[in-house]
Amino acid sequence: MAKSLPLADFNPSVLGLGDLTQASVRIEAMAAVFDLGGFTHFCKQVDPHLSVPTFLSQFLEWLMEQLKQETVVQNESGEPSLYHPLPFFIKFMGDGVLILWNCEGMTSVHIHNVVVTLYEICQSYQARLLPSLRSLVVDPPVALRCGIARGTIFSVGDGRDFVGSCINIAGRLQKLPGVNFAINIRGVDIKVNVSGDFLMDRVSIKKVSIRGIGETELVAVLNSDLAAMTPEERKLYKAPQS
Repeated sequence: MAKSLPLADFNPSVLGLGDLTQASVRIEAMAAVFDLGGFTHFCKQVDPHLSVPTFLSQFLEWLMEQLKQETVVQNESGEPSLYHPLPFFIKFMGDGVLILWNCEGMTSVHIHNVVVTLYEICQSYQARLLPSLRSLVVDPPVALRCGIARGTIFSVGDGRDFVGSCINIAGRLQKLPGVNFAINIRGVDIKVNVSGDFLMDRVSIKKVSIRGIGETELVAVLNSDLAAMTPEERKLYKAPQS
């Protein structure tokens, strides 16, 4: 059973951030926030302590493996190559996961490929993982949503955590009404010339209000999400020219 901390140990060290007096390091990054749609409802079932560990162990192991599989490709000589660099930071946040990439040295194609990786993972959750989870736990979370943003982040303590506007934006994008996958287009070229292009074929640019960020943010959202929205939800997503 969890015990209260001794009085002498009740200080910022329990946060696990290391030396908080260290100077913050500035990093140009890309942030993705995955959110498990329906996770709160899932945790309210009878005896959740019997189901939540089963789900999380399956989900987190699957997610890490998917990140590797979607990043690595075999080159012409049969050696492994990368579509883009691997993330440098991953953090579980209770009902979702924060993932950060260092954008230093990344090209527009690398950025594009990160977006494709995240999209494929969201699609794979519903198509592959969810059916198998339904035989293990009752009413598992029905969708994996994702918000993506690029910007500047700053390290906290020994670099065991990070803060920055792009993290906030990514977190709020995945909570937009009717949206399962959304990209803040700052620093993300959706017209990048990539064979079998993903972005131009599947998304539309919309002007939308993001709480605490701006009233007219430009966001790429899936056309399939737009088509499935209620009329009230669709009104929130305006043409950029309006």
